Amino acid sequence: MPPVRILLADDHSILRMGLKMLIGAAPDLEVVGEAADGEEAVALAQRLVPDVVLMDISMPKLDGIKATKAIKRVLPGTRVLMLTMHEDDEYLFRTIQAGGSGYVLKKAADDEVLDAIRHVAAGGAFLRPAVTTRLMQDYLERVETGEESDSYNRLTDREREILGLIAGGNTNAQIGTLLVISVRTVESHRANIMEKLGLQNRAELVKYALRKGLLD
Repeated sequence: MPPVRILLADDHSILRMGLKMLIGAAPDLEVVGEAADGEEAVALAQRLVPDVVLMDISMPKLDGIKATKAIKRVLPGTRVLMLTMHEDDEYLFRTIQAGGSGYVLKKAADDEVLDAIRHVAAGGAFLRPAVTTRLMQDYLERVETGEESDSYNRLTDREREILGLIAGGNTNAQIGTLLVISVRTVESHRANIMEKLGLQNRAELVKYALRKGLLD
């Protein structure tokens, strides 16, 4: 069986060097290219068609989330594993929304990084156990209180539309332009949405939108 072909995308050359050495020592894995920014990652992915892209979230020119979306549009079979310093639920939801297959922390042990690459290359999603547990607990709590089934029905059609746009990463100004309404009106709708759904921040809103299938 040929080795899994991997594209490394990170703006820190020392980190890329370390990952290349780590991956190169594994007989079933092979680094076929390196990118120092998001635009280069997209261009190289199109040229090399790797099995897996190990993608840093924070990069110049084009961040990892946008680069992932661009890659998945033209290479749906290429798997993207996000690389980040931050253990934050929002990164996981944004990664999934962009078409990624999960994320691994830069501080993770070498074995975890290699296992994550192999797992997504085989078609799986790599979710760290602690994150999976938090997602399940959050979902079950909402089901038990009836919030999961009832809260969405309280939203108006316009609020549901704005909810999807907010979760998709649009700013209030962008939403106002898209819907031909004022920024103040968007802000008012946003406040009503958060109150009705019992949400506190955008990360919670993205989780809710994903559960409801509002994001492609």
